[in-house]
Order: sequence, then C-alpha cells, then structure tokens
Amino acid sequence: MQHDKVLILDFGSQYTQLIARRVRELNIYSEIHPFNKIPKDIDSYKAVILSGSPNSVRGEDALHPELDNIRAKKPLLAVCYGAQYLAHFSGGEVAPSSTREYGRANLSYIKDNEVFFENISEGSQVWMSHSDTIKTLPTNGVLIASTSDVANAAYKIEGEDTYAIQFHPEVYHSTDGKQLLENFLVKISGLKQDWTPDSFVEETVDAIKAKVGTDKVVLGLSGGVDSTVAAVLLHKAIGENLYCIFVNNGLLRKDEFHSVLKQYEGMGLNVKGVDASKRFLDALAGVEDPEKKRKAIGNAFIEVFDDESHKLTDVKWLAQGTIYPDVIESVSATGGPSATIKSHHNVGGLPDFMKLKIVEPLRAIFKDEVRRVGATLGIDPELLGRHPFPGPGLGIRILGDVTAEKVRILQEVDAIFIDGLKSWGLYDKVWQAGAMLLPVNSVGVMGDERTYEKCVALRAVESTDGMTADWVNLPYEFLQKTSNDIINKVKGVNRVVYDISSKPPATIEWE
Repeated sequence: MQHDKVLILDFGSQYTQLIARRVRELNIYSEIHPFNKIPKDIDSYKAVILSGSPNSVRGEDALHPELDNIRAKKPLLAVCYGAQYLAHFSGGEVAPSSTREYGRANLSYIKDNEVFFENISEGSQVWMSHSDTIKTLPTNGVLIASTSDVANAAYKIEGEDTYAIQFHPEVYHSTDGKQLLENFLVKISGLKQDWTPDSFVEETVDAIKAKVGTDKVVLGLSGGVDSTVAAVLLHKAIGENLYCIFVNNGLLRKDEFHSVLKQYEGMGLNVKGVDASKRFLDALAGVEDPEKKRKAIGNAFIEVFDDESHKLTDVKWLAQGTIYPDVIESVSATGGPSATIKSHHNVGGLPDFMKLKIVEPLRAIFKDEVRRVGATLGIDPELLGRHPFPGPGLGIRILGDVTAEKVRILQEVDAIFIDGLKSWGLYDKVWQAGAMLLPVNSVGVMGDERTYEKCVALRAVESTDGMTADWVNLPYEFLQKTSNDIINKVKGVNRVVYDISSKPPATIEWE
C-alpha cells in the first residue's frame, strides 16, 4: 500500500477507535497499535498520534511509550493522556484537577497565527474527559489554547512538530475537531488525502487474490451490510470460487430467511440457504448468561459452516464480514490495553478441528466506511441502508434463556416496530432499532381480566460507527401507536417501554 500512514498509539481509551475513524474521514489511512508494541517499520509512518487513557501519568500503573524514534523526528499529536505524559515526564507538572474537567467546554484563548488552530475561532466547543490537569508545561512548551477552567488546554514544543491537547478532537462534541486534525495531518505533517473507497476496493481485491489465489472460499451471509459487501468484494476477486451460505439460526427477524434469499437473487452470488434453527435453539436451551449465549451461538455457526464446507470439495477458507467495532469490543485493539466490552460471535478464530483459514476483507474498516465501499461496488442503496443487526440475532435481545416461544413473541414485536418506523418515514433517520424481551412479567388488565405477561423494551439509536450512540427522540404519537399495536396483536405481551440510554454508558444491545 502506497498511502501515507498515521500511527495511532493506543493507551486504552475507548475513544482511540474514534481517532482512527476521524483520520479516515479525511481520506488518510491510519493504523492503531498498542503503546508498547510500536511497529518496527516506524519510518513508514508520516505522523503519530498518542491516544487518551483511563490511567493516570501520576500513578504507579502509568503507561510509558518508547518515543525515541518518534519525538522530534515525526509530527506528533498527543491527546489527553498523551498530552499529560509529555508534560509530566518532560519537565512539566500534572496534578489532580481542582475543578470538574469532563464534558463540554469552550476555547477562551487561541494563540495568534497558529496553523494548528487555523479556521478555528475562540469559543469553539471542545470535549474534556480527564481527572488530572496540566499545571506546568514541559520544557520548551508554548501555550497555544485555553478554556475558562483549563489554562493549559493545548501547547506545542518549540523546535519540534509536537502538539498536545487536553481535549478530545475525535468526538463529535468537539465541533472543530475534524478541522484541527486536518490542520495537523495535512497542513503541518503534509500527508496526502488519497485513502478512498475506490482505493480500498482496488487494494483489497488485489490482496484477496494474492492471499487466496485459486482456493475456494465459503462465506456465511447474514443478509446485512457487512457480509454482503464482503461477499461482493470476494466475488470481484475470486468469482465462482466463492460459496455463500445463509444460515437460519432460528433467531432471525420474522420471515427473514426467505426474504434474504430472495434479496440475493440477481446479484451473481452463489448462495445456499441452510435451515439450522433447531440446532441453535438446542444449543441455547437453558443458557442465560449473555457471554455463554454468544459463545454457544458462535460455536453453532462454526459447526454449521464446518458441515457445509465438507459438502464442498477443496474449500480452504472461511470468509467473514467482521468489521472494526466487532474486533474493538471483543478484544483490545490489536492487543492494546483497552477493556474488553463483550465478545462477538465472528471474532476470535477457529477451533483446531476446523481446517479452514480465515479471510476478513472488512476487518480494518468502520460501518460507515463499509457503506461507502458498498456504494462504490454498486450495491443496492436500499440494502446498504439497512440497519445493523447483531450476528447472534434475537438470541441477545431475549434476556435470559431462549425458547422457540420467546423467539416467536419477539419476532412479532420486532416486525411491528420496524414496519412502523418504515411506514412513518422514520427508518432512515435511525441508525439501528430493535426490541428486547425482558425476563420479567408484569400485571395488566385486558377486557376486565387480569393478565400477567411479558414486558418488551424498544430501542432506537443514532450513530455513525457503533462506537458511540444516542437514543432517538421518536414522536410520542408513533410510540403510542406502536405500543398499542404490540399489546393488542402480540399474545404474551402486556407492557412496552422505550430505552432512552446512550452509549456509553449503555451498549446498543442489551446483551
């Protein structure tokens, strides 16, 4: 790959992936590596960004990067923990903050004629998220921005292309964050903006050809955006050597098995439908723990693919539609210190008994990038606009144990909710929506008779990458009609609630 590259060193912040995404939005390629596993080919990177961290530079567990081959040799941007690290260990002082430094703030001072803040004005909103503060700048540090509560909100090092900021430009709450990153990467560091969907397609197809050659590949389609884009990319690279399998795991939305198979007609893909619903429901019988359910579903997928691959001759690869957020939440980014949130059914490798190697053409890109790549490939916009749906399906939207009857109930509820969003013109205004079946019964009254039935929670969020999300303020009239339709039409449900939690602190799915 001939693109200019940005190295992002991960100190464990849940925002680290957002830095990478913002850089990609500028059509600049970025990679994330753990702070303690700096790539040996450091010369191939034209700029470096240090992420934030839940750790304190004052603590015994302070994370110490080896910056000898970076500092003063490459343009360096230090964010939050990175800024505190440069100050604390280079002649400055970091201390516990005496005032709350979390949330929205506004720049009250910007040094004149600073390229770093070009096209950014005083008053610009930034996002703070730290408990320590920089009391004294490091040796040769020059103050370049402040807020009313944070005197040393940004500084640079005299004689170096080293810049440090106490706020987070990667989050949307920093209104000029993208401009600031562009100033650093393009105007100061001189990087080319040539990382585009077209270049990704061309390079990924070439990489697949080189990796897979003339081998046969089996791909598990889900009907969603990720696996579909992965399938079209693979088909573009290896043609008829791609075999697609769409599995009914018994946890799909209502009538989804047949509608998805019909959706792929005419796309030129070799797709086989496999109904393995009983196999999955048997594997989930009596399982209540969310992680165990995800593992059971993942294991069942592997078994099905293993069975189906044996029906084909000389298949050597299993393809998956894994994307970056899947990897981020299953394991820390490329082995870094970030916390594990939850496992994903298609992340973590294959067991020894399965003799297939893995190919994941989308593993390094975010959901919005996947959609742009899909558009470049000419995939139907309606398919690309489909809401994300979790690989484990309704299995992780049914809290507690999973039964066929609970699946039936949730399928009916989900269909009413999603169809309602479409008929009200709300579907495309929502990034992801679904219903959760709660493991509680509540008392109700229908026709003057007492009922004791299930409660369901509706969830609709807006997001761009799945890393952060806000709940959608759906019209009361819509929620009222949806609630009435669900209670009147779905036997077994007598109460509907709406989830108004954002991510973080909540995740999009309940399990």
